Amino acid sequence: MTATEAVVRVRDLRMSYGSRDVLQGVDLDIHRGEIFALLGPNGAGKTTTVEILEGFRRRSSGEVRVLGTDPLRGDDAWRGRLGLVLQSWRDHARWRVGELLGHFAAYYPDPRDPVALLELVGLTGQADQQVSRLSGGQRRRLDVALGIVGRPELLFLDEPTTGFDPEARHDFHVLVEKLARDEGVTVLLTTHDLIEAERLADRIAVLVDGRIRVCGSPAELARQAAARAEVRWTAEDGTPRRERTDDPSQLVWELHREAGGPIADLEVRRPTLEDTYLHMVNAENRHAHPAHAHPAHARNREDEAA
Repeated sequence: MTATEAVVRVRDLRMSYGSRDVLQGVDLDIHRGEIFALLGPNGAGKTTTVEILEGFRRRSSGEVRVLGTDPLRGDDAWRGRLGLVLQSWRDHARWRVGELLGHFAAYYPDPRDPVALLELVGLTGQADQQVSRLSGGQRRRLDVALGIVGRPELLFLDEPTTGFDPEARHDFHVLVEKLARDEGVTVLLTTHDLIEAERLADRIAVLVDGRIRVCGSPAELARQAAARAEVRWTAEDGTPRRERTDDPSQLVWELHREAGGPIADLEVRRPTLEDTYLHMVNAENRHAHPAHAHPAHARNREDEAA
């Protein structure tokens, strides 16, 4: 691979199971050192897409290159450049944690030091403990350690922080950012935690009904999805008010002009990734099931309880 070549390049990827089309022409480019999040509701095709990229599933058609290689033709050396953290993995129950990590490390030409890696993921105290006796969160940390022990160039993270407490989740986010920023590891993350995606991802793609509906930074997604900001304030009579608008600065200026001064409890809330995601998924559902769609109601500067 050259330095400028995309780590993941997908063109017109299609996958069908019998008469059911799961992927319907997916295009993706993921660049070196990028943290890329793939979001979508259950059944959208995320797992199928990732399994094709990992070489575990044969596609129906389309062009796929991962680290410059078609995953269907990837050899052991190619697989050694990948790191996988699967959503659920319950093998090796009788192994001790430190022994298992050392065993995996022996398969790579330049592995991380297992002792240092256990410290990095917060499992030093469990080094001599059987895997079967780990808690759910501890098992997840071990999954992450096994995924990065070989110093992968491309790391697949499938729901990586399931079972983590807030402190462990924060530490994991710091680790992922360090891998990408300091070591140039490319990360493909699938998650249902929209806060996690917004925190970590340089770019986000939303997969709905087998198609990429939007792709970009969190801010770009909000603009592409036409999600509007919300302005909240308290009227002169004490009534809480709020209005959604594409131009919050213009609305705030109008409110100041009308009031002739400061506005009580003025607050501008920009669209979050969750707002954008729900906007797109709901729009797709309305498109797919027009009979169930409700007519839009024109509302302007509504009086609502806070």
